[in-house]
Amino acid sequence: MTEEQVLREFRDAGALLEGHFVLSSGLHSGRYLQCARVLMDAQRAERLCKALAAKLRRLYAGPIDLVASPAMGGVVVGYEMGRQLGVPALFFERVDGRLALRRGFHIGKGMRCVMVEDIVTTGLSSRECIAGIAEEGGVTVAAACLIDRSGGKADVGVPLASLAQLDIATFPADALPPDLAAIPAVKPGSRGLK
Repeated sequence: MTEEQVLREFRDAGALLEGHFVLSSGLHSGRYLQCARVLMDAQRAERLCKALAAKLRRLYAGPIDLVASPAMGGVVVGYEMGRQLGVPALFFERVDGRLALRRGFHIGKGMRCVMVEDIVTTGLSSRECIAGIAEEGGVTVAAACLIDRSGGKADVGVPLASLAQLDIATFPADALPPDLAAIPAVKPGSRGLK
């Protein structure tokens, strides 16, 4: 699957938005990728994750025991990647500001894990999830995401496979360009505006 085909899937799903958005990182952007809209179609999710699993296998050909993802955005893509790779999938949830396993999930000591996200912007959630995997005794062998919106600049600490790399500008709240500052900010992700 080419980057243009991936972006077409996002456009067809109405998931490539333009406006003024506050990202989960706290940064602001004029473009937002709403992965939930892409992944709500099970056949589209299967197509994308099948292509992502193939790309991941080219990056890391070794054994994989488990897929781990940060909630909320990583839950669906993580599940489908687990299905594509033929391994179980679990997710970390935010508890008291930290990512933690709940619901009886467990990572055995030495389990080889792939951390899977929907979108990587700064890599912060990915690094937090990878730290959680290590705290549980697992070893993160690689990471994967549908879209790397850092243009390849985000460092998650392990090799990262993505279906597309976009270099979408982000800005701190106190350094917005005039055109973005003129538009009210919305936070379409799962954490909402505070």
